Amino acid sequence: MPAKTVQTDDLPDDVEALKRLLAGQDRQIRHLQAQIDKLEEEKRKLLGRQFGPSSEKALTPQMRLFNESEEIIEQEGCEADEETVTVPEHKRRKSGRKLLPDHLPRVDIEHDLTDEEKVCACGCQLTRIGEEVSEQLDIIPAKIQVLRHIRPKYACKGCEETMRTAPLPPQPIPKSNASPGLLSHIVVAKYQDALPLARQEKQFARIGAEVTRATMARWMIQLGDLVLPLIQLLRERMLEYDYLGMDETRIQVLKEKDRIAESQSCVWAQQGGPPDQPVVLFKYTTSKAAKVAETLLVGFAGFLQVDGNPTYDTLEKAHPEIRLVGCMAHARRKFFEANKVQGKKQRAGKAQKGLSLIQKLYGIEQSIKANSDDEKRQAREGRAVPVLDELHAWALKSVDEVPPTSLTGKALHYLLEQWPKLIRYVEDGRLLIDNNATERAIRPFVIGRRNWLFADTPAGATASANLYSLIETAKANGIEPYLYLRHLFKELPAVQTVEQLEALLPFNLNSTSLAMDPAL
Repeated sequence: MPAKTVQTDDLPDDVEALKRLLAGQDRQIRHLQAQIDKLEEEKRKLLGRQFGPSSEKALTPQMRLFNESEEIIEQEGCEADEETVTVPEHKRRKSGRKLLPDHLPRVDIEHDLTDEEKVCACGCQLTRIGEEVSEQLDIIPAKIQVLRHIRPKYACKGCEETMRTAPLPPQPIPKSNASPGLLSHIVVAKYQDALPLARQEKQFARIGAEVTRATMARWMIQLGDLVLPLIQLLRERMLEYDYLGMDETRIQVLKEKDRIAESQSCVWAQQGGPPDQPVVLFKYTTSKAAKVAETLLVGFAGFLQVDGNPTYDTLEKAHPEIRLVGCMAHARRKFFEANKVQGKKQRAGKAQKGLSLIQKLYGIEQSIKANSDDEKRQAREGRAVPVLDELHAWALKSVDEVPPTSLTGKALHYLLEQWPKLIRYVEDGRLLIDNNATERAIRPFVIGRRNWLFADTPAGATASANLYSLIETAKANGIEPYLYLRHLFKELPAVQTVEQLEALLPFNLNSTSLAMDPAL
């Protein structure tokens, strides 16, 4: 409806009445301008999503949004007058092609001179004085083979009553024709490389083997059950330590009891344990309520690093032995998104200011990364606390100066609401400024979900969580997932004691010994 044009004859003659009229119009103008600014911001945000560079590329072409420290150091260099960050001395990287890894097997191919070429023009025989070696990276395509387990039979010809045959070693899936190597290949392809079983079925068919998707799905569930004792042992080890990161993401499970197929369930990721024995665990549940999170933390006391999900606030109130640590990366991301949609004339505004102060904090963290825990705590007290104080004072002043529904307003409100948790990392040198480690661990699951989309049954979702747990824990301990799972599926069926089970934990093994483990 078009606005009504006010005629001068319609205006009151009384000065006070005119003042009240002008004040009302001024309020209306400010309200409408705020709406215009919000709509403009939303438009730029949508255009940026559709046509602009991704947020990862906007930071730097080599980094993801949550892997920010290196870029922050570079930006801090432009503000050396405000905060000088000393980076430990390092060797300059040599130019040229990177050498191929030493652990890869070598196949020698000799290119020698002919007998005629070994004769000098002067008539003398040339003598070999050395060699020049150049290397190429090669690959042997996947090869399917059949393992024949031959067990000789023995009988007594004297009494003709005794017959003996060596027992077949315990198998990961009894009465199955899948070897530990095949099962490991399928698990790693699905959960580490995000290759759905349907595509794996086609790959197997292409190399002459019939392995159906339904069969592989059944194997995954059986393997998820097989490794459950190991998962329970890892959970006990993780909860014994007093620092734990936690995050959650959605999963759709089609055949949940008393729920429609479109219902969204939850997969929780937890990362903890001693620094030299990290543990990463995933857990499927139908809900992300606080009571569910509570069951995953039974017996835990200490620092719990999380995002701003209010579920964890409820948990902390009920359990004073748990102290929440916030994630500065989430606060930074909100300011980054707000700054990205600002017009060019507003780029030096409040969103950029908040972003710049948080960048300083990350710059400090980068410069003390190699320090001891006590040195980190002291450096944070001396260098990070003043920046945090400045950030907090600025946020308190700025929060009432921007519309609360704008992206900058939301970023400021998030920062202030989470403030006690965001600054807790300065208390202990072991604590991290953000929860990125846990988010990196959950990333393969999120990427895989884009390909396989959903789980069919709760049993399948549970099995997936267990197998993801083993892969990510192996990676966290520097163990190659395929070698670890092949060894695990070979040895686990014969385990009878807790000591034997503990020997199969990823941090009790190493990739060198696993590589030497015979595949058969």
